[in-house]
Order: sequence, then structure tokens, then C-alpha cells
Amino acid sequence: MTTPIDKIRNIGIVAHIDAGKTTTTERILYYTGASHKMGDVDSGTTITDFDPEEARRGITIYSAAVTCRWRDARINLIDTPGHVDFTAEVERSLRVLDGAVVVFSAVEGVEAQSETVWRQADRYKVPRLCFINKLDRIGANFERTLKQLEDRLHGRPVVLYLPIGQGNEFRGIIDVVQRQALYFDEASLGRNIDVREVPEEQRDEVELWRTRLFETVAETDEALMEAYLADEPIADELLDAALRRATIERHVQPVFCGTSLHYVGVQPVLDGVVKYLPSPLDRPAISGIHPSPKKNQDPHETRATDPKAPFCGLVFKIVADKHADLCFVRVYSGVLKSGSRHLNPRTGKKEFVSQLWHVQADQRERIEMDQVEAGDIVGVIGPKEVVTGDTLCDASHPLLLETITFPETVISMAVEPDTSADRKKLEDALSRLSRQDPTFKAKVSEETGQTIISGMGELHLEVLKDRLQRDFNLKVKVHKPRVSYRETVRGPVTAEGEYARTVQGETAFAGVTLSLAPYHGDEPISVRSTLKPDALPQDLVRPLLQAVLESAQSGGVLGYPLLHVQLTIVDVNYKDSQTTEDALRAASAIAVQNALTSAEIALLEPVMKLEVVTPPEFVGNIQADLNIRHARIFGSEQRGHLTVLDAEVPLANMFGYSTHVRSLSQGRASYSMEPLKYDFAPDAVLREMRG
Repeated sequence: MTTPIDKIRNIGIVAHIDAGKTTTTERILYYTGASHKMGDVDSGTTITDFDPEEARRGITIYSAAVTCRWRDARINLIDTPGHVDFTAEVERSLRVLDGAVVVFSAVEGVEAQSETVWRQADRYKVPRLCFINKLDRIGANFERTLKQLEDRLHGRPVVLYLPIGQGNEFRGIIDVVQRQALYFDEASLGRNIDVREVPEEQRDEVELWRTRLFETVAETDEALMEAYLADEPIADELLDAALRRATIERHVQPVFCGTSLHYVGVQPVLDGVVKYLPSPLDRPAISGIHPSPKKNQDPHETRATDPKAPFCGLVFKIVADKHADLCFVRVYSGVLKSGSRHLNPRTGKKEFVSQLWHVQADQRERIEMDQVEAGDIVGVIGPKEVVTGDTLCDASHPLLLETITFPETVISMAVEPDTSADRKKLEDALSRLSRQDPTFKAKVSEETGQTIISGMGELHLEVLKDRLQRDFNLKVKVHKPRVSYRETVRGPVTAEGEYARTVQGETAFAGVTLSLAPYHGDEPISVRSTLKPDALPQDLVRPLLQAVLESAQSGGVLGYPLLHVQLTIVDVNYKDSQTTEDALRAASAIAVQNALTSAEIALLEPVMKLEVVTPPEFVGNIQADLNIRHARIFGSEQRGHLTVLDAEVPLANMFGYSTHVRSLSQGRASYSMEPLKYDFAPDAVLREMRG
């Protein structure tokens, strides 16, 4: 049975590592009837952390999709990782989701990765609810976490539920709107809820938060404001409608609270998802470009979330299955049917969709169907040449959706098979892994012949190495991780490149003059042209720009990718009938190489944003160690009984830090690190590379 589009909720559970995302997801699946046994992270029995690595490490590595029903709505839910090494999983999930539940630990509050996922949600304009979890833990502080939501995330939280006590005193939650106290029965795993009057000592507090809620929401809704100012009773329907609009427009974030581990407060979150988060119809129409527009045709086009519109969907995740790759597709418009063929505008080829599945995490419960309509998320088997971020669309109405942008890799290491007979097997395995994970790259070094794999951090590469051994039966040797440097130039230079060749009496000729200069824009390499309109036929201008870009993308003098550079095509030596596209391509490559050779090259290294959380007695040791690693410490703050240090530090100095920081703090400090920027590496590093 097809669910009406307005009853679909595509949501993600996002948060910092250890905030309780996966436990919250397990509770949601149990209460909605999608699972009959409640899983546990510590015992490795959760549904969404189905990968052996996840069960072993007790963390989420891969985003998992599950489908469940609550009230009259169907929820497509994605549980995402919290560790920054797997930020691509969050990135690609938020790209296709309509709403998110952001989980915060009431003990740690807003942490480094909380800020990262909040920024990612801002970038994709995703409305969200907040769930303040772990209120039963020692050191839990509801109001401190709320304050951090405002100060650190610049959010506008509106409290719908308050805790009854905190830490060891935590007993239940209060529904601020209904003025009711809710106590969840642990013996029934939270299914039975005892509704009572608000404890007398908290009645004034409830009225205060209730007034704040009405005032904040009334600012966004005229009808509610009029009723509020006139001191008229406000119907629940009027408040819910106003709060829903304000949430969808991202003016406010409704706040829920509880403790997932002990079954408190999860059902109200589910009610909030259905009531306040958007359906696909509440989100703006998807926009893209026509892959080959006609002359004078505007290439930009939008598609409404309408089953009658031409089909268009985005492949946001690929999972290697035992028999065939499984592609997760968000259907934005039209209908996707099994047994159909659809165009991939990136490759220009048609892909066959043989089967459609509603997937439950690791595919243990697949529900096959004949078709899915706009607004849904579905597992697809059949496409052969798609990669993450590809569009699939109706061939007669092509549309190329904006692809997903992933961060640059920051760490590399060499990997080789145990035996030379396994070399081809290793190539195939790395190719499959890179199709699944856009932040994982593998290439063969021209200088050494070694296979170099690159990723987002030590844990990321460690997990991928373990997958090679477990999933592909490959024993591999790995070498010490190394930093992924970038090259740039310190000042402008101008260079020429000329290509002249005669083959079988046919002469091909082209000359290209370009300038190379430092640049600080959005893209790593900028290519532009200052050619006069008559310097080159118009049909050769675009291929020339592309040729210069491709030459620059092949790397700098030391073999590292270029960053923060701009190439400007200043002049072209063109000869009618001799200057072909191939000749221009060859001349461009020579000009780029000459420019790089004559420029003053500088080396850039990845600098990480570091947050260390430690008991105060170890701050001195940790600061001294960070100074040795050339970290710049920007400040410290108290977070409950812990001290938080914020710093920037070169990645090259941070290998093995997880073991070291534990030994400095008797195992009590933790840290999180994420890529921040590229900055100039010490001159000694450049001298060493040049020998």
C-alpha cells in the first residue's frame, strides 16, 4: 500500500559520538514495532550497527536506513555516525533527508562534532528537533545544554518537555504544553507511561517555560500572536500548526528530553517527528540543470515532489552486497518502477533498475515492491556504473541534480597485498570500496609503484583495512600513515606552452600563455580566461578551460594536488585549420608544467580543529604536550566538572595521539579532531622532500 506523501517523514538521527544516537534509534524501532527485541550497543546487538566492526568498537561507522510506522506516518530513518572520520556518512544522509533529530548528552552538552553536524544541517537547510539525552547520568545539566544550544550553535530552542530531577534524582519528564508529568515504567521497557499531575515544586517552572514557548512561537505566527495578546485560550491545534511552520522554516527547534538507555522520553520524540518535522511536500522543489540544454534555453530547472512529474532521484549511498551492489536512492519526483531503465546524466548511459526494496539496516528484512513514488527512500539493485552523488532520471526529461560535496582526504598510507597473486584482487576491492565511500581514495604512486589509500583519519583507514581482510579475504601489509600535503605558489608567474607536430603531412599546432597566481576562493583550483572574443573560436574556449583545469589537477612539482591557485589564460597562438582541440590540450599541459617549474612552490599541510575534554588535574600535562606538537590553544572552558581545551594543530604532529592522551590522563581524557584548513608547512618539510 502506497503511503500518502504528506505522511512520509525522511529523518536522520545525528549527534556527537557517544551522545546516544544508536540507543535512541533502537528504542524508536522497538516502540514502532519495526523490531521485536530491543538491541544494546554495549552487547553489540543493535539493529543499525550491524557491521562486525561497529559491534566490536561500539560505534556507528555506516549510516543505516530503516523504515518504521508511528501513528499514521511512515518514517524512513537513518542512524548516522558521530565520529568525525565518518563525516561523509552524515553529509550524504543530510543531503537527502527532510528533517533531523539532533541528540545531545546532558552531561557533555554541545561537543565538537555536535557543531559539525549542526553546520551540515544548516548548509542543507534541514529542520530539526533536539533531544537532550542521558539526564539520569551524574553531572547532567538540562539548562546548561540549552544555553550551549543558543550560544555555541546559535539555535533557538523551544522547550516542550522538562526533566523531573537530574542525575541520580531523575524520575520522569513534564509535558510543558499539557501540564502533565510522565513516568515511564522500566519493567515494561518504557511502553507503559503513568500520567500524573506536575509535582508542586515544579509548577512555577513549568508556567515560566510555557510562557516562553508561547511567546517565541507567537513571534512567528500572526494568528497565534493575536490570540496570545488577547489572553484568549489557545487551542492545541493552533499551537501545533504554528510550531510546525516555525520548525519547518527553521526559526525554532523544539526540545525534548529523557534517557534512551532507561526508556524515558522516546515516544514524545516520535510524536514530535510526526507533528513538527516536514513531509517531502513541505520542502522546496528540488533544482538541477539540464545536462545538454538547447541554444538560449535556461539550463536550470526545478521538479516538484509530484508522482505525475518525470522521474528524478539521487543515489546517496552504495553498499556492497553479496550478490550485487545495493544503491540507496531518494526519489524526488515521479515514480520509480522495478524493471525500468533510467539515464545517469553524468555518464550519459542508461542504468537498469531490476529490484526495489524497503531496506531494514543490513537487509535482514527486505520488503520488495513494484514501485515507489516521489518523496520516498528506497534500496535499488541493478545499476552498474553509478557512484555516490549520481542522479538517475527519466531519459526523455533529463535533469542533473547538484552532487554531494565531500571534504578532502587528509591522511594516506601505503598498502600492499601479502602475495603478488593478490594484486588484481586488491585493485578490485579498493575500487569497490571507493565507490561506496567518497572520502576514500586509492591510487598507484608513479614514483614508487606503491598503492596509496587516503581517508579522513587513522580510524577511517584502520576500519577500511579491516574490511579488506574480513569482506574480501585479503591479507594486506600497511605502512605508517602519512599526511596528505598540498602544493601552492607564493607569487604570480607567467609561462607559455607550445605544441607543434606533423604526422603524415598533417600539422597540429597551438600555443597557450597563462598566468599562475595564489588564490583564495571556494574551489581548490580556479581557471579563467581573459582572451579577447576573437582570439579563439567559441567552440574551443570551453575545451581549453577544461584542458588547463585537468592539467592542473594532475598535481604539482612534488606530486601533491594543487590548492589555492588560479590559472588565467592570457593569450592563445591560434592557426586556422592547424589548431585543434587535441593540440590545445597538449599546449595547455606544457604551459601549466612550465608555470609550475618557474614558480616558487610552497607546501601546505592539513591543520585540524582539536577539542580535548579532561578532568582539571590533567590540564597542565595535556597543554604541555600540545605545545610540543606546535598546537595553538585558543581557550579553555568548564563543562560541568570537566575542562575543555580548544586548539588548532598540524595533523602531522597528531599520529598516535589517542594512546598518548590516555596515558597523560590515566585514561580519563577524550578528544575529537576534524579537518579545519590547509596552512603553510614548515620550510624544513619542503627542503626534506626536495632532498
